[in-house]
Amino acid sequence: MPNFKLTTQAYCKMMLHSAKHPACSVNGILVAEKQKRRESHSQVLFVDCVPLFHGSIALSPVLEVALTLIDTWCKENSYVIAGYYQANERLKDGSPNQVAERIASRIAEGFNDAALIMVDNSKLSLDCVYPSIHVYEHHDNKWRSRDLHEDVFEDWPEAQRISASLIDSQSYETLVDFDSHLDDLRNDWANSEINKSIIHLC
Repeated sequence: MPNFKLTTQAYCKMMLHSAKHPACSVNGILVAEKQKRRESHSQVLFVDCVPLFHGSIALSPVLEVALTLIDTWCKENSYVIAGYYQANERLKDGSPNQVAERIASRIAEGFNDAALIMVDNSKLSLDCVYPSIHVYEHHDNKWRSRDLHEDVFEDWPEAQRISASLIDSQSYETLVDFDSHLDDLRNDWANSEINKSIIHLC
């Protein structure tokens, strides 16, 4: 089984996407460093995420366009589409639904060690004290939950501190997902400015 690691940038942007649309389902793509396999137990480092949609998260034609653009962007940056995240609309609903499993399985067809991450809305708070995610791995054609330990983070204290700082400053207001990009193509779905803010806080 792969060893999953989330960078502070990938985690913070998932949290900002959820915070920006607290009454909606949100989803997005996780991207990882492209690297050669050295061992049977490989590490997958999720370096960034790309917010997709809020509200209607199962729009297939639009999803195809988004995946094509993200795949091109990944190739330009030596990344690979390696996972999927989703936050459900209801506060206490943190389990993958058919949409999550279908999109994550599609990603797993192109990347064997893909992860499915569900945002736990009930743990999302202003101070971000607890990790607000559940991680699932693809095994025997099923998505199975993994025990969440702090070692899923590259640096949990840093991720906690920076996500709390960004939410406190309402940085989520500037976050762009593909829905926002399609409303105005000038909107940057790679969220370069937020990435710079995270690097600055690091």
